[in-house]
Amino acid sequence: MANETQKVGTIHFPFPFTPYSIQEDFMAELYRVLEAGKIGIFESPTGTGKSLSLICGALSWLRDFEQKKREEEARLLETGTGPFHDEKDKSLCLSSSCEGAAATPRPAGEPAWVTQFVQKKEERDLVDRLKAEQARRKQREERLQQLQHRAQFKYAAKRLRQEEEETENLLRLSREMLETGLGAERPEQLESGEEELVLAEYESDEEKKAASGVDEDEDDLEEEHVTKIYYCSRTHSQLAQFVHEVKKSPFGKDVRLVSLGSRQNLCVNEDVKSLGSVQLINDRCVDMQRSRHENKKGAEEEKPKRRRQEKQAACPFYNHEQMGLLRDEALAEVKDIEQLLALGKEARACPYYGSRLAIPAAQLVVLPYQMLLHAATRQAAGIRLQEQVVIIDEAHNLIDTITGMHSVEVSGSQLCQAHSQLLQYMERYGKRLKAKNLMYLKQILYLLEKFVAVLGGNIKQNPNTQSLSQTGTELKTINDFLFQSQIDNINLFKVQRYCEKSMISRKLFGFTERYGAVLSSREQPKLAGFQQFLQSLQPRTTEAPAAPADESQASAPRPASPLMHIEGFLAALTTANQDGRVILSRQGSLSQSTLKFLLLNPAVHFAQVVKECRAVVIAGGTMQPVSDFRQQLLACAGVEAERVVEFSCGHVIPPDNILPLVICSGISNQPLEFTFQKRELPQMMDEAGRILCNLCSVVPGGVVCFFPSYEYLRQVHAHWEKGGLLGRLAARKKIFQEPKSAHQVEQVLLAYSRCIQACGQERGGVTGALLLSVVGGKMSEGINFSDNLGRSPELQEKMAYLDQTLPRAPGQAPPGKNLVENLCMKAVNQSIGRAIRHQKDFASIVLLDQRYARPPVLAKLPAWIRARVEVKATFGPAIAAVQKFHREKSASS
Repeated sequence: MANETQKVGTIHFPFPFTPYSIQEDFMAELYRVLEAGKIGIFESPTGTGKSLSLICGALSWLRDFEQKKREEEARLLETGTGPFHDEKDKSLCLSSSCEGAAATPRPAGEPAWVTQFVQKKEERDLVDRLKAEQARRKQREERLQQLQHRAQFKYAAKRLRQEEEETENLLRLSREMLETGLGAERPEQLESGEEELVLAEYESDEEKKAASGVDEDEDDLEEEHVTKIYYCSRTHSQLAQFVHEVKKSPFGKDVRLVSLGSRQNLCVNEDVKSLGSVQLINDRCVDMQRSRHENKKGAEEEKPKRRRQEKQAACPFYNHEQMGLLRDEALAEVKDIEQLLALGKEARACPYYGSRLAIPAAQLVVLPYQMLLHAATRQAAGIRLQEQVVIIDEAHNLIDTITGMHSVEVSGSQLCQAHSQLLQYMERYGKRLKAKNLMYLKQILYLLEKFVAVLGGNIKQNPNTQSLSQTGTELKTINDFLFQSQIDNINLFKVQRYCEKSMISRKLFGFTERYGAVLSSREQPKLAGFQQFLQSLQPRTTEAPAAPADESQASAPRPASPLMHIEGFLAALTTANQDGRVILSRQGSLSQSTLKFLLLNPAVHFAQVVKECRAVVIAGGTMQPVSDFRQQLLACAGVEAERVVEFSCGHVIPPDNILPLVICSGISNQPLEFTFQKRELPQMMDEAGRILCNLCSVVPGGVVCFFPSYEYLRQVHAHWEKGGLLGRLAARKKIFQEPKSAHQVEQVLLAYSRCIQACGQERGGVTGALLLSVVGGKMSEGINFSDNLGRSPELQEKMAYLDQTLPRAPGQAPPGKNLVENLCMKAVNQSIGRAIRHQKDFASIVLLDQRYARPPVLAKLPAWIRARVEVKATFGPAIAAVQKFHREKSASS
């Protein structure tokens, strides 16, 4: 259908067809949130066209914003007067070129002529910056229009060069040390290929600044970041679907869009991709960039002083000219990840780095939300959030996602292995390392030894055969853990920075790759020297690889260095004491025991996003209950309550197309209350089975039954099978179970769907299919409740933290108890959302628990469900209502 322009108030929203009224409301409210610079929580049920509403609403605002900005620029350039006397237009000057251009506050009592002179100078500087920005914008637009001539791009990408130059500097220092020697005692000659494994002289950031006396300045050649919208979602498939919607929208031909992804998703170098592991792919990519600089450096040296090791080939796809071409192609026409990959292969240009070159000029950046929510990843990608707009879609699990991203677990086996590898690395290269390197390596060894000791183990013994005298789980504050581990005297910030800058984990991985698997066992006596260690290993080149036990083992990615994982744990320990906890889990053996950092306050990582951005939109199909977002995420991040806006729209389906029922008692008048204490009682499981049998008798086609956990589903299934209820169910519906493995979900859903279609065409006893699923499992994409979640120390500590941190509202449950109830309702709401998928769909939704009838719980259901809920005290009226509903819908469909 032809594109249409809808006018809502004074705002024109281009739309591919006549929108629903709820879409018009959605776009208008979204526009107001972006214009006012607020934080919006938007709920739009599945099937209501949320993606198009986000696209057309946000890009309409961006269109108008850029138009106002151009008009203001034209006025300033024409008059040569800055905006300092016109407060109402001050908000338009939002680009990076205008940052800091507002009038500087002058000291009280300063002469008027001085104030006027300074103000005039600031105004002239602003006009000059606007002229320069206008020229850059014009040049960019001309470049994109001349794509057919393969125009060269002008601007260098400094964020790429920084890492390369630092790596080159480290290698240069390493070479100088080896060439000049380390004193009278000459170290053992290195073998070919070992030079790159030796740590270069380490210099901290503070020492660099003290030596230079100046901070690093920004490169004037880097392209300005225009005002843009960052759109985030959970998976690459959801992002691809969003890009497809953008293409179909009225903005599809004009918007400058770039899709970002990980190296694993965007790498086109088959040799690197074949490594499998994300960490190994990342490290090999960085190594190949380093080799590129090494080769360039080697070409400049006429006579090398010694035979150098064979260089690892630089990546042929890392070519600035070709990546510039890829960047321009990406901006000229909307492309998803798959199209970027195809373009990268065709142009022999890296899509991973080429897409990052496109960020400054892009108007819409599409990326996984882990990339935006993790500060280090965000910085590495070149993402700048100052005065930009962020839209986080599919955000129902946002709090848990942030918590999971910053919670780290390390095992006793990893700690011992890292210690063993690092010790033997020092034995091999110790005489070639400067004092500062040795100091930090000894600190890391000390940390690893103390981590093993606090678990009750001994770093010198084999972790697999080492039994622990104490078992169980212990929970500590960060400070208590540091004191108990006896590492409170070590500056973890400096150790973390050293690991990052020296790239020790990468060098350690290269060391273990070169000499085979380094022994983690301490059963044998310590070897006298590294040569004895090498002699104890069979050369890898003469060994035939062992046959894998099975196909999955053969295709499994090789594990990265354990120290890489431990670095994340060290970084987590630098979190503020009140915002996290450390869980010591002591199992039967040291190798199975773990140290886990648990983040209690996800707001500390979200605070920077809401602080820097102009506006943030948190959107999803089911966002209820929103109190979690308001309290745990926004209030704790310092967001004022008046800056938060909530919007929830109804569904596009007619109200009589859903029948939500709460059934309070079963067929035998047994009260239905599936609490943790009662749900495993035989009479409760029997009652649930009898109700399900009756529902399957009156509901045609498919029935999905959600259980609170995989373990409870297993228990109920076994009980029904033993008592004959499963056979009665199978006589009415073919039974399917949700798989635990994600890659089997599509297969099960396809079989379930085919069974329903086949039963609809045939006359017989089986009338459809029954899918036994799990609340928050693979089918509902919510929070999966493990069997002991309600009793886990993690959840109990989170509850205690909220009780201490958040105020208790009058007449409300404590924040901790409210957390558990909200977790349950979020998962239930996600499951409900799967029942209705489009405008003509219909479904009955049956909630088997009398607790759903309580007003505080009902209030946490989505508004479009809550308004239609019917509470049935007994089973008879409930089954009659379900039968009548489906009879009428089947007759009209």
